[in-house]
Amino acid sequence: MEKPEQTVSKPCGVDQGSLPGNCAPLAFPYIPMQDSNPVRYSRMEALETGTLFPGLNLPFKAAIQAKTKMANTALVELMALDFAIDELGLYLTTHAQDQEVLQLYWSYIKMAKEGREKYQKMYGPLLQTDLTPEDGYAWLKDPWPWDLGGND
Repeated sequence: MEKPEQTVSKPCGVDQGSLPGNCAPLAFPYIPMQDSNPVRYSRMEALETGTLFPGLNLPFKAAIQAKTKMANTALVELMALDFAIDELGLYLTTHAQDQEVLQLYWSYIKMAKEGREKYQKMYGPLLQTDLTPEDGYAWLKDPWPWDLGGND
């Protein structure tokens, strides 16, 4: 009876690690450090590029950005504000002493709250948790702002 042929695994090269069965390139992560008060994109640019800070923008994002232009609607503006608030909050985690960014953070929160109240007066609740007992379950009433006419 013949012996089954055994494959001998070769050791990986210096710049490669091992995966089951094969060698693969290792990743070398790079984490850029931010200085205080870094340059910032506008809220809309931040939403489109995936970061508020140009110094953290990844090169492959340019291809995605070219395909993801968003119309400037009230809902998209709220999304951009919320995104910028999240980004500023992450920045402030490591730069809590940056007073200019802290003031911007609070002003964006105020703008988002006012914008959400105005939006909800015009179109209804944004979230199911924004409903009140007086509203009943008004979550699915038409037309929605993005509908083309809705139910007349």
